[in-house]
Amino acid sequence: MEALVALVAADMNRVNQTILSRTGSDVAMIPEVANHLISSGGKRLRPMLVLATAGMCGYQGEGHVKLAAAVEFMHTATLLHDDVVDESDMRRGKQAARKLWGNEASVLVGDFLLGQAFRMMVEVGSLSCLDVLSVAATVIAEGEVMQLAAAKDTETTEDAYLAVIRGKTAELFAAAAEVGPTVALRPKAEIAACRAYGMNLGVAFQLIDDALDYGGSAAKLGKNVGDDFREGKITLPVVLSFRRGNEAERAFWKKALEQGEIAEGDLEKAQGLMTKHRALEDTIERARHYGAMARDAMGIFPDSPWKRALLDVVDFCISRAH
Repeated sequence: MEALVALVAADMNRVNQTILSRTGSDVAMIPEVANHLISSGGKRLRPMLVLATAGMCGYQGEGHVKLAAAVEFMHTATLLHDDVVDESDMRRGKQAARKLWGNEASVLVGDFLLGQAFRMMVEVGSLSCLDVLSVAATVIAEGEVMQLAAAKDTETTEDAYLAVIRGKTAELFAAAAEVGPTVALRPKAEIAACRAYGMNLGVAFQLIDDALDYGGSAAKLGKNVGDDFREGKITLPVVLSFRRGNEAERAFWKKALEQGEIAEGDLEKAQGLMTKHRALEDTIERARHYGAMARDAMGIFPDSPWKRALLDVVDFCISRAH
């Protein structure tokens, strides 16, 4: 990702200053909770997509900085809310905000950040960008509720799971990539291409995360390996292992994920079943497929450092699995 980071460095400094200034509040707990997560070293990939697609499309104004900050606030708000819903203890290698300040504060500070995100969108003055990001906020919430409905349901199909991650994760990638050409007033075909790039990149990104939860390291994940398993999350490696397993294996998944009865050594057993049924390799293979679609979506743009950097991001997201 070095090329992308270098290209957006000056704008990202302004985005970070904007983020810091907009987390200010007379209510002391708000900047405390917000900055705990914002300063914890996330990759800032989503705001960088806003800046990079705007740059690739020749945008000359200032609005992309506030739009990038708004996207990061939307992302941070969903993380705060997610950790409450999932009862997570860790986030990016640190204690989750809910463990330090409680669930109520996490939800309410998330709401504050969403409010600030929409204020910045309004200040940019582009109704089209406001439309893209407000639709995204709705779709993300729908994805969260869909995930809740599918939670601990081992009968979840691959299609149903992909629908959840398109809403929950990929939609914000898609919207981030879409607002760049939108604020630059580019033709519909370019806007659609950037959206397709972001959507497919987001799906690939999440699938690699799913694989890493069973086959990665805590350092790469920023959370403990096996957290998805312990939280009873149904992810693609589970869906594939369950479908391909025999009756005894399915009974194991039901007991662990649906009933939450996890004994010593069960994570290792789960990892063994995934190895047996090639669930992790096939999840990574699916991610490569979505990565290829993201790359193809960029085909209509002429060669430029921006385009090359965006293509590199696809490789970066998938290479995390190695």
